[in-house]
Amino acid sequence: MASLKEVKVKIGAVKKTAQITKAMNMVAAAKLRGAQTKMENFRPYTEKFNAAMGNLSGNMEAGQFPLMEAREVKTVELVVVTSDRGLCGSFNANIIKLTERLTRQYEAAGKKVSLVCVGKKGNSILRKTGKVRKGYTDIMGNFQMFNARAIAQEVAANFLAGGADEVRLVYGKFKSVASQVPAEEVLLPVQPAEQSAGAHAGGADYIYEPTPADIMEVLLPLYLNVMVYHAMLEVGASEHAARMTAMDNATKACKDIIHNLTLLYNKARQAGITNDLMDIVGGAEALRG
Repeated sequence: MASLKEVKVKIGAVKKTAQITKAMNMVAAAKLRGAQTKMENFRPYTEKFNAAMGNLSGNMEAGQFPLMEAREVKTVELVVVTSDRGLCGSFNANIIKLTERLTRQYEAAGKKVSLVCVGKKGNSILRKTGKVRKGYTDIMGNFQMFNARAIAQEVAANFLAGGADEVRLVYGKFKSVASQVPAEEVLLPVQPAEQSAGAHAGGADYIYEPTPADIMEVLLPLYLNVMVYHAMLEVGASEHAARMTAMDNATKACKDIIHNLTLLYNKARQAGITNDLMDIVGGAEALRG
């Protein structure tokens, strides 16, 4: 059995750890409010932008614009968005697992895979595969639209140069504070929205000025910026939510450990008292005899 001093030192160490995890939980909760508000405010813009793109691209040929050109897929590029920091449970690990699963699927189908990693965690782990073409680190803590624009421009330039025939976005989607799930979607080529049979029944017939083709030429690059920025916002909010949950679980685990160590301390203390009493009684009996 451990000595009283050893158990007491362990209890003190665990109490300090619990204070740290509780503070990190509070910091993550404060940051989550801002990140979640920012993400939720941007979602309607993303939805309306996608609706406008669908309305414009529905009557156009898929190969009318270079960014909409569908090719035979020989090379797939995955844009993987993770956080820069850890201590957020399995959030980053789940995104990386999805990336690895997609990589195996494409390679099994005879396709070449390259990676663009946004976020230090994904970059540090996936770089070991030798497939990372470009890495963006130390930007997820305080990113802006211009960061998403730079990433989108880099990915689009590689697509137009023939470096990739298809580009997919892999990121963590924010469902709720308790649920963040890895997701993936096609980024390039930009696919025209499918029109349902009665999509325009009773709907408005829009007249565009300038022509839809001219508008699409401007909106396509903006669409990529919006999609990448949307993924970064989702990951930013998901990271804080996952860290808040992880630190809350860690604090609860520390309390359980403290409880168990306290029981161990009391048992050791009682054993010590019992031994002392036995020594006293033994000594008294020896003197009496």
